[in-house]
Amino acid sequence: VQLRESGPGLVKPSQTLSLTCTVSGGSITTPYGYWSWIRQSPKKGREWLGAVSSSGDIFYNPPLKSRTSISLDTSKNQFTLQLISVTPEDTAMYYCARSDGLVTDGEYDSRGQGIQVTVSS
Repeated sequence: VQLRESGPGLVKPSQTLSLTCTVSGGSITTPYGYWSWIRQSPKKGREWLGAVSSSGDIFYNPPLKSRTSISLDTSKNQFTLQLISVTPEDTAMYYCARSDGLVTDGEYDSRGQGIQVTVSS
């Protein structure tokens, strides 16, 4: 499968970061699939934000859980990320990825090319 991230590259502090991952070459509802959001920055390294399973179960990284929302849109074969109340600390390259089973720190079967998101006024 192929994944592609989309969304704004610049978000103002205190606003909501919204990204979409479009999946092609396979169904987002194929059993055992887990669809994750990950980010990477020079300051924090790689950080798993959360995931949604092909059946709609949602998992979040505990430190970010209060600000993160992930959802599945089966009609569009997409899944989305919302991160509220962003600060410059949320500036990073954001990736979406697929795995068989939940992966929070490891290798993924497929990953998008990433989208740079900068939080700045």
